[in-house]
Amino acid sequence: MIETLVGFAAIFVLALLRVPLAISMGAVGLAGITYVRGWEPALASTAQVVYETGFAYTLSVVPLFILMGNFVARAGLAHELFQAAYAFIGHLRGGLAHATVAACAGFGAICGSSIATAATMSKVAYPSMKKLGYSDALSTGVIAAGGTLGIMIPPSTIMVIYGIITETHIGKLFAAGVIPGILTALLMMVAVVLMTWHDPEHAPAGQKYSWSERLEALRGIWGVLLLVIVVLGGIYGGFFTATEGAGMGAMGAFLFAVARGALSFKALFEVLVESARTTAMLFTLLISATVFANFVNFTSMPMELKEWITHLGLSPIMIVGAMMLIYVILGTVMEELTMVLLTIPLFFPIVVQLGFDPVWFGVLIVMVIQIGLISPPVGMNLFVINTLLPKVGLGTIFRGVWPLVVVLVITLVILLFFPSLSLWLPSMMD
Repeated sequence: MIETLVGFAAIFVLALLRVPLAISMGAVGLAGITYVRGWEPALASTAQVVYETGFAYTLSVVPLFILMGNFVARAGLAHELFQAAYAFIGHLRGGLAHATVAACAGFGAICGSSIATAATMSKVAYPSMKKLGYSDALSTGVIAAGGTLGIMIPPSTIMVIYGIITETHIGKLFAAGVIPGILTALLMMVAVVLMTWHDPEHAPAGQKYSWSERLEALRGIWGVLLLVIVVLGGIYGGFFTATEGAGMGAMGAFLFAVARGALSFKALFEVLVESARTTAMLFTLLISATVFANFVNFTSMPMELKEWITHLGLSPIMIVGAMMLIYVILGTVMEELTMVLLTIPLFFPIVVQLGFDPVWFGVLIVMVIQIGLISPPVGMNLFVINTLLPKVGLGTIFRGVWPLVVVLVITLVILLFFPSLSLWLPSMMD
């Protein structure tokens, strides 16, 4: 127990000293295993982790989905999604904000990245909202929160990583994210309605489109629908695995980008480099977190923590609720993926021991990551938007996003007490 606590403390100290978290976790994990087992087992264990992670077939889905998302962004499919959503609901007060949420949900279904979704919508939706007189607070808050839908609505790179770490069926995880993703999007729209009702100056009503114009706008999103049907339909239908689906999606997005003339040799090189850079970052984090997790497993902490929690006298659902509270608090001060990779080795065995479905717990994990992505002071989506829109201060973004943080917390509570919302679709795959 003491060794693990010292390890966690060392990681936090190194993080405060601005040492990259991947290096911190890897170094502390290696040093910890050395202390517990010796140099030779530590080096052998670390070498095995690096080799197995680098050559794991199941992990090849990660760079493929990243590549798919980058091709989609280059192809400009996000613009068509936004226009189609705006054609249907843009005439309502706050209609552009509603359209942004809907477009984020659609883009998330072909991207799988929260940051990419938020960055893309900053370029697509913000200029339109600014032109119509939307407040910067509402505009940026909706884009930041809507961007988080990219990791809940499948395909999701976070779900893939969770599935690999916990050996949970990735296809079922994807299915489990559909209803929670739609629910989150709808509740975000409710929040927009309440915000514009409380302060109408936030968002004026837009123009109303005829039904012929709306149908014309729908024709522009056939590429998005085709990609979603091919990738997710193929996975759910059992025609191919998640990895094969990611490959089909990446190829489909590539062909769309080429067909639209958006992929010169220079652009292709930039996409490949960006995809490689993102993949390398994720793999480095994953390797380092696995090394640290091995160190934790070599100590007595998992068993002692499990015994301590079970002797608290709390109901199983309250124990999981306490875990979620810890995650929400940690998400305000830690990078979300690192937080999850650090804590999964501790919490996941307890959840399984309590008899809960790993798929359901995976959805809860993704939801707390969503909350962390837009929670001050270190919410990554907030800083991405601030970087892309430097004229909008962080304080303004914080003011606009906090009602939507509340929405995500409410959604987390709903999913915690109603597991069937997450497990109904996966149960259809049995």
